[in-house]
Formats: sequence, C-alpha cells, structure tokens
Amino acid sequence: MPPIKTLNSEQRYTGKIFSLVIDEVEYPSGNRGFREVASHPGGAVVVPLFEDASILLVHQFRYPMKEHLLELPAGKLDAGEDPAVCAGRELEEETGYTAGTIEKLTAIYTTPGFCNERLHIYLATNLRKSPRGQQLEEGEMDLTVRRLPLDEVVMMIENGGIVDGKTICGVLMTERRWKSGSIKFSRVTL
Repeated sequence: MPPIKTLNSEQRYTGKIFSLVIDEVEYPSGNRGFREVASHPGGAVVVPLFEDASILLVHQFRYPMKEHLLELPAGKLDAGEDPAVCAGRELEEETGYTAGTIEKLTAIYTTPGFCNERLHIYLATNLRKSPRGQQLEEGEMDLTVRRLPLDEVVMMIENGGIVDGKTICGVLMTERRWKSGSIKFSRVTL
C-alpha cells in the first residue's frame, strides 16, 4: 500500500506532450493535501555508437531553456508503441541513420518528484545511413547532427558542457560497457 493515499484525482490540462493532474491526498499522519503530477507517456533515448567509439549527438534549440543543448536522439512514445521501436524511429528521424542492433541499457524516471515520465535508454550499433535521411519535425528544423568521440563526450559531461540528464545517463552507461569490452558489433556487410 502506498504511504500516501489518493482521495481524488482531477485532470486539469491535456496537451500534446503531457497532462496535468491534481490529486487530493491523505498522508500517513492523517493530514490532507494536494499533489500536482505531470503525466507523460514516456519516451525512448538512443545512443548511436560506431565501431570507432564515436557517437551521434543532436544539437537543438530547447524552448523551455531558451538555449541550444547537445543531446542524444530521443522522442515521446506514441500510444501503445514499443520503446525499442520508438528508439529506432527517433534515431532515423533525427540523425538519418538506422541501426542493425538496438539493445536496452536501462529505463529511468526523469523527475519523479512531480512527473511520471519514464525514459527507456537504448544502445544502437551497426549503424548505416538511411536512404530516407532525416525527417525532422517543425520544432527541430535547426537540429544538427554531430559525430564525436565517446571519450570527448564524457569530458564534456564532466566539464558541464552537456547538461541533459538522459544524455549523461546514456553516455556514461555506454562508456562503462565500451571499457568492459561487452559491446559487440556485427561483421555482416550490408
């Protein structure tokens, strides 16, 4: 049984990305209060890794921060969509690459204090250019793709040059696996 009991729940806002729910709750002490919850369908993040230990990142303007950020490709899950399918779709749409192999690294909650968003982080290997290229959405038209060495990206994280949480998590997990030798690449010629 959860330590906080939900007495009433009211959806106050529904948007394209998230909904806002206001819950009336009772705490274990018997006191009552309200909790604001941003309800999000979740998403997928992909670490596109080449055999030379370089990765693809996207540099794009993030409106809430009013600045450009360097991030891993990622996107929101469509209703009922498998997160691995979402990861592959976002990889192709944002970078113009497809992956021969997509493997789950982990799943994380981004901001569990007020949001239920869960991101599924995948490693993509055996990359190749897609014949369709990038398929950017309206808000992504200034998005650029950068291929950088994994060790350089780790240094950027350590120096504060990359501040996006999903990117930090995905890159550091990939670096750990790379150093352990547990990442395998296909030798099949496509």
